[in-house]
Amino acid sequence: MQSANMLLRKIVRSSALPFAAQHGMKKNLFLLSRTLSLSLCLKQDKSCEPSEKLDLDEWKKVMKSGLQEEVSETVSEPKELSSLAAARETLEMWRLAGRAVPEKMSEDQLKTFMECPSKSAKKKYLKFLHLKELYKKNDKRKAEEKREKKLEAQDQASKTDEIKKSPFVCLWSSTMDKAYNWRAAQSMIFGQPLVFDMSYEKEMSVREVTNTVRQLVLSESCNRRSVDPFHIHFCNFKDDSLYEREFIKHYGEAWNKLLITVTDQCYTEIFPKDKLIYLTADSPKVMKTFDHDKIYIVGSMVDKSIKTGVSLARAKRLGLETAALPLEKYLLWNTGAKNLTLDQMMHILLTLKDTADWKKALEFVPKRKYCGFVNKPVKELKKTLDLINTLKLGKGREKLEKQFVKNYPKRYKLKQK
Repeated sequence: MQSANMLLRKIVRSSALPFAAQHGMKKNLFLLSRTLSLSLCLKQDKSCEPSEKLDLDEWKKVMKSGLQEEVSETVSEPKELSSLAAARETLEMWRLAGRAVPEKMSEDQLKTFMECPSKSAKKKYLKFLHLKELYKKNDKRKAEEKREKKLEAQDQASKTDEIKKSPFVCLWSSTMDKAYNWRAAQSMIFGQPLVFDMSYEKEMSVREVTNTVRQLVLSESCNRRSVDPFHIHFCNFKDDSLYEREFIKHYGEAWNKLLITVTDQCYTEIFPKDKLIYLTADSPKVMKTFDHDKIYIVGSMVDKSIKTGVSLARAKRLGLETAALPLEKYLLWNTGAKNLTLDQMMHILLTLKDTADWKKALEFVPKRKYCGFVNKPVKELKKTLDLINTLKLGKGREKLEKQFVKNYPKRYKLKQK
């Protein structure tokens, strides 16, 4: 009997150990072997007795319930892992199918994906994560581009500083400044005067005054760099005005060293009225040629609301001659007002003074305001426009002419003449 028990124990150990290793069972291994050995011994003892029968089904149920209780703790973790792996596989399948799926997902996101009630909800959740990932990538790319641009700007600034510090460039800039200043000084003695009327401060807002000063600074620098500069006069310029404050902001200490004439007197007190011409877009007279003996006046005004007739009224009040640039004569005007900025006026007057060519001068007009230059004379263009109108109207035009003849016969005869 003892030898039989020993053999049973060896068999049970040899059969139970690999089974336990496969299923992760290490606890109560000896208890299982003991129960198996005892049950086998009981079988042998009871088999000798013919009256008693062994119920194998009940024994299997007891053994299975014991194994399930012991193995349930170890099996719960692999089930979760297997479900996460299945979710990852489905995600890869959807990605291969070309659906909007994020590249990386955390375990929490996978769990929420598994908890979604329907397939459409899962798709929406994955699309949301995909868009979120794309936004993050975009932000990173933009940040990298900004960083690269900043580094490039720093490199360029360092290079420009090195170039500026070079002795040759410093010498060149200083000599050019001296040459420009020498020309401006000569223009103050021998140059043609150009007047800027500074009496429009009350009719402008603070922002408009700052814009006028910026344009005047640009026009002064353009005049100083030209071959034959004007002698600039700032007339009606009051001390401690908004104009002066803005000029000091731009120029600083160089404001008192500028080679221009600044005075609080009116231009009628300095120059004779016969030589003065006020340039305004509202003038009925058109400027045909540039006169080197005349003194042109430009109103220092930038008006966003386009106050028509202000400069024209001022010129008439003073009894001065007015003129407008021949924009319609040389340009096919498209849209917008015919008022130009002060620096554009300076460019136009300088080119007229040097070349006397209107086409070259009017190239400084903004190209958004006109379609192109006029190649044919204006009379021919009017004829073509009349032909186009007649073709458009057709019979309706003839009816209107007949009605006009009936109603106004005298005017029709005058037109024919």
